Amino acid sequence: MIRTREALEKEETERLARFAVRSGDSLGRVVAEAEHPYRSAFQRDRDRVIHSRAFRRLEYKTQVFVHHEGDHYRNRLTHTLEAAQIARTIARALRLNEDLAEAVVLAHDLGHTPFGHAGERVLAALMADAGGFDHNRQSLRVVDLLEERYPGFRGLNLTMETREGILKHGRFDHPVPLPPETPHPCLEARVADFADEIAYTNHDLDDGLRSQLLTLEQLEDVPLWREIHQRVQAALGAVPGRILRAQTIIALINRLVTDLLEETARRLREVASLEEVRRSREPRVGFSPPVASGTRELKRFLLTRLYHHPHVEARTREAERILGDLYRAFRAEPSRLPPHVVARFDEDGEARAVADYIAGMTDPFAREAHARLAD
Repeated sequence: MIRTREALEKEETERLARFAVRSGDSLGRVVAEAEHPYRSAFQRDRDRVIHSRAFRRLEYKTQVFVHHEGDHYRNRLTHTLEAAQIARTIARALRLNEDLAEAVVLAHDLGHTPFGHAGERVLAALMADAGGFDHNRQSLRVVDLLEERYPGFRGLNLTMETREGILKHGRFDHPVPLPPETPHPCLEARVADFADEIAYTNHDLDDGLRSQLLTLEQLEDVPLWREIHQRVQAALGAVPGRILRAQTIIALINRLVTDLLEETARRLREVASLEEVRRSREPRVGFSPPVASGTRELKRFLLTRLYHHPHVEARTREAERILGDLYRAFRAEPSRLPPHVVARFDEDGEARAVADYIAGMTDPFAREAHARLAD
């Protein structure tokens, strides 16, 4: 009557494609743990991420618009959930391990700073002489070191495969052994990357239009959007603008996901194993050339028209001021820091401990901490 972990692993062996990652074949965790009786290794990773403090804090971290600008704009948490849904769809259709793909997506933004990429740029500049700062590396620090929930180890002790997907690329000094390096990660990690891209491209368009920082007239210059929008408009006829916008976003997501599935399936046709995926000269997950070109144009449009819009740039300047002031104040007077942060100075270094603390803040908490400095 109960599906055990062994039964789940057997089902994976029968159901998943030859190039998928099977949870029973996982490279394991840095600290060995007994397996769970009813959950696979990657299901446990997913659940550990969801129950983490860093995951809950994503609700009050900026995507593009800060939380007090409106109830309907995306934040880091809603972005993560939308990306996870897309990742599950793609992984399921390709017969990949959707638990692994979902775990990677749910954890991929845990290291993001307050105030979005603007906050990341501030910390990267401040930490230039102390090891730098990158949100992918910071996400790995969160799951490996900064979450405190277990007596036998720091962090969440996730599997090597989930950690590989979070890391994405690159080697660097890290207190916890990094996953083995190969030319390409597993397919589930690449699916997570593309699900993230599809999600943010579309919901940033949606939020930009909702905010009226973007207009439909501007988007008519972007071929992929124009094609989808005209087709949806012809099919729907006279409908309210918000319905037309929503249906265009839905159609655009469908177009990108469908193209990714069909092109990836074509590239995988002759692939025999996961090892062949890792050693391939070319990536096996991707869009067709026309759609890849179209998505690049969409992202260039968002960069110039939305991310560098004066309204958004004002938030960037605010992030620079708040996070810069906090970092300098904490370095000058460590007594302002909570004791648990100061306690990590010897092991992690003062600059890194301060950066970890600031990166973990939500937007409102950073503002409140900055106001206390002024007082």
